[in-house]
Amino acid sequence: MLQRILSALPAFVVCCGLFRPSIAAVETGIDVLESSHFKPLEGRRVGLITNQTGRDASGRSTIDVLAAAPQLNLRKIFIPEHGLKGLTEFGPISSSTVVAAGKVLPVITLYRDGPVPPKPEDLKDLDALVFDVQDVGVRFYTYLTTMGLALEAAKKARVAFVVLDRPNPLGGMVVAGPVAEPSLVAERRSTAFFAVPIRHGMTAGEIARFYNRGIRHPRLAVIAMKGWSRGMDFDATGLAWTPPSPNLPRFTAALFYAGLGIFESSNLAVGRGGPEPFQWIGAPWLNAPKLLRALSKSPPRGVSFAPQNAVPAENPYQGRPCRGLMMRITDRKTFDPLKTFLAIVLALRDVHPKDFSFRWVEARRMVGTERFRRLYERGAGRAAFEELFAAEAFEKTRKPFLLY
Repeated sequence: MLQRILSALPAFVVCCGLFRPSIAAVETGIDVLESSHFKPLEGRRVGLITNQTGRDASGRSTIDVLAAAPQLNLRKIFIPEHGLKGLTEFGPISSSTVVAAGKVLPVITLYRDGPVPPKPEDLKDLDALVFDVQDVGVRFYTYLTTMGLALEAAKKARVAFVVLDRPNPLGGMVVAGPVAEPSLVAERRSTAFFAVPIRHGMTAGEIARFYNRGIRHPRLAVIAMKGWSRGMDFDATGLAWTPPSPNLPRFTAALFYAGLGIFESSNLAVGRGGPEPFQWIGAPWLNAPKLLRALSKSPPRGVSFAPQNAVPAENPYQGRPCRGLMMRITDRKTFDPLKTFLAIVLALRDVHPKDFSFRWVEARRMVGTERFRRLYERGAGRAAFEELFAAEAFEKTRKPFLLY
């Protein structure tokens, strides 16, 4: 009964937060595919790119759903970074098998020191390659790079490519951060694979359509969601958060990651392996009181800072006592992870000019432009950085590829 009531509500009621149901108000691509009785995949031999985030509204894995569907023949599973269960943080991800609906299916990794495409021999007995992975809405996360490489491989193999769409957890309204420069995109590294801003505000299906303007795969299809609108962040969808990787255990971590994740290209620890990754930064050399005073001169909105010592569980300071800052969101509407990152960067430049440093090759790829380094080294102020991180022009670029 409640689901019928929800389906009758205007979309704006949900997206504006006037009604937040405890069950899913959004049907993801796999739910819509099930409702169609799998018609887009009928009679096809299918390979599936997925992990623990690929689940339908009832909680069943997409692997089990497709394996049990008599309308199609699920043949192979392909997995991105972090493995089938999303538990692998470092090191190689080995291939194996998985049993679903009584079938023993081979599991093939698409990650070896970075995303890799499916091999031609892995696609030769398939008619369609399906992608169902929850992304986090940030350019330098690897899952959509895996999708882009697989789309290229599918075109070469003359295999249809189908995206089962899922929400951008950060919402679809905000675009921010530099668009990756052409020279970086040409390197085909996962952190700058697409010519999009750090926060692109697009779903996986929309990014596939955007990327396909150059690939020109004639058999790309996106199974669009129902009930999702661009104003929804993940909390507004009613969907359960399945951690996409070990260090994004909660949606809050993904929010911070959209800005503070750039510090992974520096000599700061970011709380990986701890209880609140990307909400804490620290180092043995950090002077937390001085950094707090510097931040208080022009504090970012929607976030608070407090001194907190910690012993990182992962590098760069694994096992070493560190002084640091813990961050809390005080106002979701005004919190901006990239502006928070910039405020901390400029405070660190003032307080720790000799101690704090970026690994500039990595930082250039994550930020998307060499101009960031030039501004930093010449002592530019916050206005110059915020101008660099503005991405309004991308709104026009992405518009033809939007589905919602």
